[in-house]
Formats: sequence, C-alpha cells, structure tokens
Amino acid sequence: MNSLRRERILNILEQKGEIQLQELKEFFPDVSLMTLRRDLITLEKEGHLIRTHGGAVSTKRLWQISGQEDEYSKRAAENIDAKMKIATFAKRLVEKNRSIYFDAGSTIMCLAKIIDDDSFTIITSGLNIALELVKKRNISVVMLGGIVNSNTLSVSGPNAVFSLDSINIDIAFMSASGFSVDSGFSVANIYEGELKRRILERSNKVVMLMDLSKVGRNMPFTYAKLDDIDVWVCEKRPSKEIEEAAIKKGVTIVCE
Repeated sequence: MNSLRRERILNILEQKGEIQLQELKEFFPDVSLMTLRRDLITLEKEGHLIRTHGGAVSTKRLWQISGQEDEYSKRAAENIDAKMKIATFAKRLVEKNRSIYFDAGSTIMCLAKIIDDDSFTIITSGLNIALELVKKRNISVVMLGGIVNSNTLSVSGPNAVFSLDSINIDIAFMSASGFSVDSGFSVANIYEGELKRRILERSNKVVMLMDLSKVGRNMPFTYAKLDDIDVWVCEKRPSKEIEEAAIKKGVTIVCE
C-alpha cells in the first residue's frame, strides 16, 4: 500500500514539477499529513525529489531545461545504507562556531539531512545541499556562485574559485567520484576538480566522505592525494593496502 501511494505521489509530482504538502493531502484525503511527510522523506532519500519548506520539488524538473539524463538521482539511490553510515560517523566531526564547507555530493547530502539545527556556518557548492540546510533555522548558509552542473547539482568554474579568495574554512567535508592509491581522489569534471583543489588550499582540516565502492575507480581529474586530507570517513574498514597507505600519510580513518 505504501509503495503504491508513493508511486502515485511521484506521478503527481512529475506532472506538476512541485507540490505543497497541503495540496498533496487533497489527493489523499484519508492519509494523514504526517504519513505523507514520511512518504516525501523516503522518496527524497531515494533521490526522486528534494523537500522544500512545506512541500517538495521533483529532481527531474532540474534537468528538464538542459534535457540531460538525471544522473544525480541515480547516484543518490546507490549505496544508501553506506552513505547514511558515513554521514552518521561524520556528524560527530562537525564543530559549532566554525567556518565549515560542505562539498556537493549525495553522501554529503545525507550529512546535511541529519546535522543538528545549531550554530553552524556552512559554505557549500551544492544547490540541493543549500536547500536542505536552510530548513534548519539556526544554520547560516553561504552558497558559492558559478556554473551549474546539472548532473551533480553543484556550482563550479572561475567565479566559484574567485569567491573563495575571501572565505576562510576551518573544516572542509569533501567528496570524490573515485579513488586509487596511485591516482588519489578524482572527479569527472575539470571545473569541479579545480574548485575542490582550491577549497583544500583554503581549509585548515579536510575530511573526505567516500564509500568504498568507489575505490579502484579512476575518474579523469585528480584533485587530491592521501596526504592532502586529514580524515577519511567510510562505511567499513578498508583493505589492508589502503589502510597502510593512509597511516603512512598521517590520515585518520573513521569507520565506526
């Protein structure tokens, strides 16, 4: 019953693009607002929508203008359990009264969902991450400007890099699309790689959030090696080769 209702919610959302919770209640008069809200939370975790204040917007709508395939939704639905574990571990590393950077990425989106509504100042290049964080009234959110990548819902490019010249970062929570001991942490987009490298330069501490399914995957543009980060948060203990390489470079691995 729940799956059928959520499937219908998705059909309604895809037709309308966005919807308010009260409006959705009109389609399901016998279902409570609390249940519908839980449906939206579940569908958001699966990457189908982004919740807004009092409603939701379909992620497919974000790609309609460019006509590109919804790659972000596919990635957001992958390895959800691992990403939520990583987010839970990483949450302990987010410090109050600090200047914090949240990179774009589905794992860091999980962290944005569960972070406490407290006195954080968070800078981000992720459009959806900014939308998630502004739901929490006590968090001050700074959004970088730049070119929007519709596949990652992130901004990058010269304007984003330039804006970092006046920003100080205490702790940067970063993401990557691939990793190998030889090539390091890599991404598919050269502009995003350049922005990430600049963020590392501006940060006092770098925390990498990346699940181990990306190990052995080399993307075109490397932006960091092991000795460029301080902490790697993953869902379980990595291979002996990676663990030894991390220890050699002074990297702390957090996996519990």
